[in-house]
Amino acid sequence: MRTLLTARHVVGHANGGHRLLENGEVVIEGDRIVFVGHDFPGEVDVRHDFGLSLIGPGLIDLDALSDLDTTILGYDNQPAWEKGRVWPQTYMDRGPYEMYSAEELAFQKRYAFAMLLRHGITTALPIASLFYRTWGETVDEFSAAAEAAGALGIRAYLGPAYRTGNTFIREDGVIDTFYDEPRGLAGLDDAIRFCRDHENTRGGLVRTMLAPDRIETSTAELLRRTAAAVREMDVPVRLHCCQSKVEYELVLKQHGVSPPEWLESLGFLSPRAMLPHGTWVSGSRGIERPGRDLDIIGASGASIVHCPIVSARGGRALDSFAKYRARGLTIGLGTDTWPADLLANMQAGVLLCRVMEGTAASVRAADYYDAATIGGADALHRPDLGRLMPGAQADIAVFDMSHPLIGQVIDPIQTLLIGSQGRDVSDVFVAGRHVVRNGELPGFDLAAAHTRAQAQFDGLVAKYPERTWKHPPVETIFPTSYPVLRRG
Repeated sequence: MRTLLTARHVVGHANGGHRLLENGEVVIEGDRIVFVGHDFPGEVDVRHDFGLSLIGPGLIDLDALSDLDTTILGYDNQPAWEKGRVWPQTYMDRGPYEMYSAEELAFQKRYAFAMLLRHGITTALPIASLFYRTWGETVDEFSAAAEAAGALGIRAYLGPAYRTGNTFIREDGVIDTFYDEPRGLAGLDDAIRFCRDHENTRGGLVRTMLAPDRIETSTAELLRRTAAAVREMDVPVRLHCCQSKVEYELVLKQHGVSPPEWLESLGFLSPRAMLPHGTWVSGSRGIERPGRDLDIIGASGASIVHCPIVSARGGRALDSFAKYRARGLTIGLGTDTWPADLLANMQAGVLLCRVMEGTAASVRAADYYDAATIGGADALHRPDLGRLMPGAQADIAVFDMSHPLIGQVIDPIQTLLIGSQGRDVSDVFVAGRHVVRNGELPGFDLAAAHTRAQAQFDGLVAKYPERTWKHPPVETIFPTSYPVLRRG
């Protein structure tokens, strides 16, 4: 069956770059795009005219939030180690436990996948916090995630996160590290088994990846074995790296080199490696130690996963997106926090880059739109994603530009990055399947899911004193912005 999509603006792709088509057409047949242009000469079975909208490639989120976001709890409540973001020794001694049930974990993935689709994200690599877990993620929960991805129709790269260590706060307030390498290596074995069982399933929507949690929670043996598995199975690997000063200094203290230097020495870096967030590197603000961190990353072919909003909430930004791009680094985008709005991250990224560089000429709207589409696809080695052209996967996001709150349009991409939101996505297609229609996900009750998510979130917050240093009450850990006056 052939489906014809039309709109005032279409982002096509030709000669290695995006192109704008005024009153353009896109034709889907099966799971592929067969035509992008004007005046399609063939017959079609279904027509959708989206009017004053922009039809573009589905967005690619390389660090997609897949649990209930707790960064809101750290928005004003600092330092993080005093607010339950690092385990206290007392919690370690009693034995960490799962703060979510298997059913709650499965719900969180379904809920997150629905939110991602609703914001025009068609390809997602889930990320979830391990603060609330006994240790790592499990094969069972990711088997449920694979089922949810297939049912909802999102393209997902899945793999349970694993680690060989974690940081904790001693009774004297000093942050220390704990390692259990056998447990982490067993987690890697489970992750490899998951990859073998689930790669290219659910009609090709589910692919797999390896996901060691963070560089500072990994031992050398874990990273070496992970790199070997990546080479053997040819799957992507994502490792959070260069994302905090604490991480940078810990790796330097333990190994005598910077995080990228250590990864290079272990043979970990490759074109299959993706590194969120890349903000703390030699030569950047706050790092006085000279080095060649970005040269190492660039020479390896690894990609930077840029998450502008979550970095900015922590008082940090790439130094800078324009410089990284000028070096030829592959840069994709991630949300890593609520809302699941990659467009909001593009907007924040442009502003942060211009502030860091001190000039509006440092970056254009198209540079960030490229990162959210082409950049993500290139990081995954998927030339059939992030582009609307014949032969590409029919992954499409439609932004409604007809409402009066969006402002005026001189160029649709620039207007998206000034006056639009991810909530303006009206329709989404993944592999040719119409998964979001007029802002609704057929068969998924967003309102009911939101209510359930809030109740689940409240239950988690109530447990925070158990895993916060010195175990203060919830109201001390998370004070309200202003005093709350209650009736009676």
